[in-house]
Amino acid sequence: MKHTGMKIAAAAALALGAAQVQAQDVTLKFHHIWNPQAMASVNVIGPWCDKIAKESNNRMKCQILPAMSGGGTPAQLVDRVKDGVDDVIISLPGYTAGRFPSTEVFELPFMCNSAEVGAQAAWVYMNKHSTKEFPGTKLLATWVHDEGYVHTNGRQVKTLADFKGLKMRAPTRQTNKLLASLGATPVGMPLPAIPDAVSKGTIDGFLLPWEVMPSLKLHEMVKFHSETDPARPALYSAVFVFAMNQAKYDSLPADLKKVIDNNSGAGLSQQIGKIWDNSQAAGRKAAQDRGNTFYTIPGSELDNWVKASAPLYDDWVVDMDKRGANGKALLAEARELLARFRK
Repeated sequence: MKHTGMKIAAAAALALGAAQVQAQDVTLKFHHIWNPQAMASVNVIGPWCDKIAKESNNRMKCQILPAMSGGGTPAQLVDRVKDGVDDVIISLPGYTAGRFPSTEVFELPFMCNSAEVGAQAAWVYMNKHSTKEFPGTKLLATWVHDEGYVHTNGRQVKTLADFKGLKMRAPTRQTNKLLASLGATPVGMPLPAIPDAVSKGTIDGFLLPWEVMPSLKLHEMVKFHSETDPARPALYSAVFVFAMNQAKYDSLPADLKKVIDNNSGAGLSQQIGKIWDNSQAAGRKAAQDRGNTFYTIPGSELDNWVKASAPLYDDWVVDMDKRGANGKALLAEARELLARFRK
């Protein structure tokens, strides 16, 4: 009888312990590059955190650390989440040149002109080919931004020749190579560094999509905007990852894991891509209201840009081949995925 009582007490203690684990509150340290007013902060990060809080009955919440306020640099975010310094991050793998080579296929020039399409293609492709580049990390979503354009201060870029002599910011290794192929001098830097670089004259302009410009007031720091023919693929895109520390995810009780699972994956990637596409008009309007000058590069001129940048595809294929992958097949697969989701 005594042994039975001890067993019952032990079972009760185990049940109580399990209940305490089940009921524990979890705070996810969510670190990212944008200020609180940025489109991504307002339309993606805030709503995601609100949703996981609601679906977990407020047992799982975010501690949001905007604009790198948690320390480190944008390029270090991928390591910070891998090492568990941060629990959740959004960043650009391309900030760390050459470290995530498979993802760069979507950063090659003239690949796509829809963030929603690019997001769907990137999710399928990266989960098949890129997860080994993110050890200790659980990918929650992947996407590309809306069309990237040319923004300058001193003169309008209308032709290939206009790039000559310009010092231009780009976010990734492939966009640096793109600018060099077009005749500009590329200056690589993460997003938060752009305003200071423009104000000091370190750069003459930059490549950016519209969505992020108002939050940094960049439309007030340049006069000219060169957009590309909307019927053609965008000049460039950059890849984003929404990622979680794998050990943190593994430590969650089953019901909280389910909350994360229900708010990640292909559906979230597509949703975020659509949000980026829909952000263009508001970002562009700020520059219009200021009276800035716009020019659309026609398809006939873009043909010259495509020809000048064509070697970047061969370079990427060769690079992937040297790393033991079939670069040609990977490029073909990325293009096929983009075509599939474009339909």
